[in-house]
Order: sequence, then structure tokens, then C-alpha cells
Amino acid sequence: MKNILKYCLSLAIAGGLMWYVFKDMDLAAMWAKFENANHWWLILVTLFTIIAAWSRAYRWNMLLEPLGFTPSSFDSTVAVFTGYFANQLIPRAGEVTRCGTLNRLERVPVNVGFGTVVAERVFDVVSLLILIGLAFVLEFNRLSDFFMDLFGEKLGMGQGDGSNRIVLLGSVAVLGIGMVAAAWWFYRKNAERLRQNSLFAKIEGFVLGLIEGLLSVRNLRNPWAFVFHTVLIWTMYLLSSYVCFFVLPESSHLTLLAGLTVLIMSGLGMSAPVQGGIGPYHILVSSALVLYGLSKEDGLALATYIHGTQMILMLLLGGIAFIITLVKSPKAEPQTTLSHSISSKDV
Repeated sequence: MKNILKYCLSLAIAGGLMWYVFKDMDLAAMWAKFENANHWWLILVTLFTIIAAWSRAYRWNMLLEPLGFTPSSFDSTVAVFTGYFANQLIPRAGEVTRCGTLNRLERVPVNVGFGTVVAERVFDVVSLLILIGLAFVLEFNRLSDFFMDLFGEKLGMGQGDGSNRIVLLGSVAVLGIGMVAAAWWFYRKNAERLRQNSLFAKIEGFVLGLIEGLLSVRNLRNPWAFVFHTVLIWTMYLLSSYVCFFVLPESSHLTLLAGLTVLIMSGLGMSAPVQGGIGPYHILVSSALVLYGLSKEDGLALATYIHGTQMILMLLLGGIAFIITLVKSPKAEPQTTLSHSISSKDV
């Protein structure tokens, strides 16, 4: 019942956000844009998506190898796509589905697979943070104007000139560093007392787990290959965002830097606890596109097109992967002694 209520709440949030986003939009005009779109660019999007999924599967196998498991790249890729398929239907179901699929195809224990997926997600979070920093450096004027519009008026600064932007952003940076330093000092002085609180203990365990996941790359046979595939995955995501600009004539002039901004916003939107990021994705991506000169209507139309085609693509490729999972013969069970040896070593 608790899971059903959480699912219904997620649907309600997504529905409310979608109503808010589209309540003032001319849906007939938006549909006309979709009918006249150049859909041939979706071939490249599909290719980039498959490469990214294969690269993610290969990187996943690198994390499984030190634990004594060597699944095929094909089966791991199938598992990745079934995870994408599940995420379109139920929020946060993808990780468990992905590990369950690999367990069926390659007999990798679900708990072992899930542990490596958590470690993998740590690197995705770090990658997204690096991209956010990179985008802010490369698009300082545009993004700083955005934050000046958002916060500057409340601080009595207005848009002003470049010096105002530097003062505001510098103040935010100093404040952030100061808060982190103060929090670290407070943690060091009161760690034992704070651990008596169950919520703090959970947060501390989560943070320490993230750090451990980052350091686990040192145990890999080829850590630089792991880094290469991490870069390849995000490069494919970036190219997928970029080529979608050519679908509509209103956005065909946008640059790769605009694609980077859209990629960041889409990553933040998809991390929201709703099915497929419905709602948050549209708000964040359309707002990013407005920064690059598109009207609110054109920005929302493109965001809706990208999100809709991504969902269809994930459902299609994920559905194919699910069928493969059902019809493909599973790997034979390992010998009992070998299984016990591996399990004992891993524990």
C-alpha cells in the first residue's frame, strides 16, 4: 500500500506540473510544429543512445570483474535497456530491474549487481557536477544574467553590468565555501553526538558510501578505460541533445554549448522522483532554451519533443530488451563450490 501511495503521489505531482507548464500553451500550434519537424535526426539520436548504453554496460562489467563476474557486453547492454524501460513506468525501478535482468541472464547475484550500480551512480553524479561547473565557466555571461534576473532584483542589484554579476556570484561562492567549512568544523567537533540521531547516521553512511564508491575505481584492472567510458557516455548524451536542435527550424542555429546547458538541465530534471522526469524536465529544459533566444513557446515545444521522443525510444529499445530477456536462455548455474567461494570472498 505504501508503494502504491508513493506511485500515485508521483503521478499526481507529474500531472500537476504538466498542467502548470501547458495551461497557457497553444497545443494545436505545438502539434503543428511536431508535424513539420525533421524527424530524420532521430536516427542519429538512436545511434548515440545505443552507443551510450553499450558503453555504460561495458563500464558496469569493469566494476563486476574484481568481484569474480564476467558477463557478456550484450547481456549487460540488454540489462541496461530493461532498466531504462522500467524507469519510464515506475520511478527508481530501473536499478533493481537492471540487476534482476543480469541475474537471470548471467547469474550475477542481485545484491552484488546493485552494489556496483550504486558505485556507478556516484561517478554519474560527479560527472554531472563537473559538467555544471564547465558550463558555468564557458557560459558565464548568459548563466550569470539568468541568476541575476532570478536573485539580483531581490538583493537590490538588478541586472547592472559585469561588476554586479561578479559581486553577486563571488558573494555566493564565498558564502558557500564558508558554509561548507563551518559544517565540516561542526561535524568534526560533534560527530559522536550527532551519530546518535538516526537521520544523521543515515546521511553520514550515504556520504561515506559515495566516497567509497569513488575510491573503488582504484581496484579496477584498467581505471583509465573506466574514465574513458564515462567520458564516452556523457559525450553521447551531449551529442543527442545537440542534434535534436536541428529537428525544429527555430532551434537549428543553437550551438554545442547550448546543448551542454540543455544536457545539464535534462539531467537535473530526470533526477526528479517522477516517472521519466515528466514536468521538471519540461520546466528546466524550456527555461534553458529561453536563455539562448528561443521564445517560451518554442523552448517548450522543443523540450516536449526531445522528452517525448526519448521516452518512446526508451520504451521501444527497452521493450525489445525485455523480450530478449524472456526468450534468451539463461546462463547455466555455477558450480556450488565456486559460488560459495566467490560469495565468501566478496563478503
